Amino acid sequence: MATTLIVLGVVAAVGGIVVFALSSRLVATMLLAFGALAGVTGWLLPVASRADALKTGGLAAGSVVALYALWLNDRRRRVDEERQLLEHERQELETARATHDRERAADERFLRAVELLGHETDQVRVGAMHALAGLARSRPSYTQDVLDVICSYLRRPFEHPEYHQARAATDDYAGEPEAMADRWRVVRMTAQRLLADLLPRVGDPDAHAYDLDLTGATLEYCDLSYRVIGQLRARALKLYRSNSFHHCEVRGPTWFTNTESWGRLWLHHMEFSDGAWFKQMRVHSIVDFGHTVFHSEVKFDGSTFEGTTGFADTRFDGIVDFSTLTLTGPVTPPPGWQVEDQGLVRV
Repeated sequence: MATTLIVLGVVAAVGGIVVFALSSRLVATMLLAFGALAGVTGWLLPVASRADALKTGGLAAGSVVALYALWLNDRRRRVDEERQLLEHERQELETARATHDRERAADERFLRAVELLGHETDQVRVGAMHALAGLARSRPSYTQDVLDVICSYLRRPFEHPEYHQARAATDDYAGEPEAMADRWRVVRMTAQRLLADLLPRVGDPDAHAYDLDLTGATLEYCDLSYRVIGQLRARALKLYRSNSFHHCEVRGPTWFTNTESWGRLWLHHMEFSDGAWFKQMRVHSIVDFGHTVFHSEVKFDGSTFEGTTGFADTRFDGIVDFSTLTLTGPVTPPPGWQVEDQGLVRV
């Protein structure tokens, strides 16, 4: 009997292995469990009682079933992990698709607003300006691009009868009629205001320093005070009425080269972290640099300040060049300097 059980156990085990490899795992487990029961029982019958042999064979069969349960649980766990991985990849794909759709929509809004800046009516241009500003607020990655576009609009040639009069020009006015010029001036005023709105204020936590390129721009009543600016290109500006940069923090290089102002220019309480160049600058009215701090090189050579000029408590941490600076109006010199022959010399 023992030999018969051992043979049955071996046959059942072999059959279970074959079935496990080819088809049903459950049937294979049953055959392996029966094989273990028969084989162990038959092997122990000559040396142990029938009850002990059957008990040990039952334990062997139970171990096979337990191993199958462990394999089944491990397979179920791996299937769940693969399902979760697929779900995560699907969610990432949907997120990427949604992000792409939003970026495409933002790009289309940006391009459409830029196109409308050339519209023949001032209302549409003002709306385009606000659309660009709204895009920059909702998607900060567009802020620098929007600032560049607004600066580009302000760099467009612009003339107004009042500007012609402020310059005391002797030639005939060649610009658009005053009514039309007034309409375009409203658009430019909007651009200047939005420019200030988009720049971070001094003291804002983690304020990003955006660059401004206003080269050749015409500004009137432009107020960029209390703003953080990166690089400031203000070459050949044409300034009218009153323009304010006071209390600004400029972190990059600054150029006011060849700028001309026919109004008041407020540059007091500013902080320049990098070099600043005011070469060949001409101011016909008030200019105030009082309490401004220059941490690096600054040049005023070749400039002419015809009105009241203020350098009260201005601080120069780097090299300062006042050579060929001409001062023809009342002057408050910086500490350690004095006015001499319409210029500034060290005491």
